[in-house]
Amino acid sequence: MSNMRFSCDPKPFLLLFFLVVVASADVAILRTDYYQKTCPDFNKIVRETVTAKQVQQPTTAAGTLRLFFHDCFLEGCDGSVLIATNSFNKAERDDDLNDSLPGDAFDIVTRIKTALELSCPGVVSCADILAQATRDLVTMVGGPYFDVKLGRKDGFESKAHKVRGNVPMANQSVHDIHGMFKKNGFSLREMVALSGAHTIGFSHCKEFSDRLYGSRADKEINPKFASALKDLCKNHTVDDTIAAFNDVMTPGKFDNMYFKNLKRGLGLLASDHILIKDNSTKPFVDLYATNETAFFNDFARAMEKLGTVGVKGDREGEVRRRCDHFNKLDV
Repeated sequence: MSNMRFSCDPKPFLLLFFLVVVASADVAILRTDYYQKTCPDFNKIVRETVTAKQVQQPTTAAGTLRLFFHDCFLEGCDGSVLIATNSFNKAERDDDLNDSLPGDAFDIVTRIKTALELSCPGVVSCADILAQATRDLVTMVGGPYFDVKLGRKDGFESKAHKVRGNVPMANQSVHDIHGMFKKNGFSLREMVALSGAHTIGFSHCKEFSDRLYGSRADKEINPKFASALKDLCKNHTVDDTIAAFNDVMTPGKFDNMYFKNLKRGLGLLASDHILIKDNSTKPFVDLYATNETAFFNDFARAMEKLGTVGVKGDREGEVRRRCDHFNKLDV
């Protein structure tokens, strides 16, 4: 037998341990009980605050869900959409594609952050607040429960010029929209399931007015629906706050009515209607229209996945003291 020597030098093992520790600091390790010891009232504070806000303003759920989506699809779920513009930087929320993000969604995050800073200061990130509030609000209006893993850090960047090309637009094709979903790891089926978020909330007339007027008006819209929308939006060029419910049948309830509406020509946005027209997405619309359980299951799984997109670890982010600006700007 040949002589075999085994080194007892601990340095390689210490180096490996050091590299693992450093790497783990770069990557957020999410878990549902992240704040169990450091902020034990986290769940209670979020739940009570969103309940009070939703009762006061019933559009909060839809607005917060939309805000969460816009946050995660650009730079990941890091609270970057919450940052306010200052004299040095135009932030994401002030890009044209985000100018209709509702104030109530920003307000609920601020309310929760204020309450948490009194209970456990400097512990809970704004990104985690937005993720948890979104889940609680979705379930409040009848949607499925899904786990929210926590431990995200708030990002260091928010640039308005990066929004376009990362957030879907109402007039884009299925191919273009799915391209944005695909680069974030989502399948076509998951894209359709997440589109079902339009079962609640509203859209401003400017997002769909080109489907109503002129020679390019969409003839596939339900005629009575189109007539009602034309009347509603007749002054939208003067008043850009005029809006219509995304789901005209059950606008305040999270259900599968959105998909049923698409089959009846009641899709509000062109990007909604195209889901029933495109052969690649139509089977999923048909499935969800007839099977709400399938929709809820797929939506819940997709939301859990959405919440992990591009999350930041300790080296890539911070816990902001205020959600609308970075700590380095504090004085």
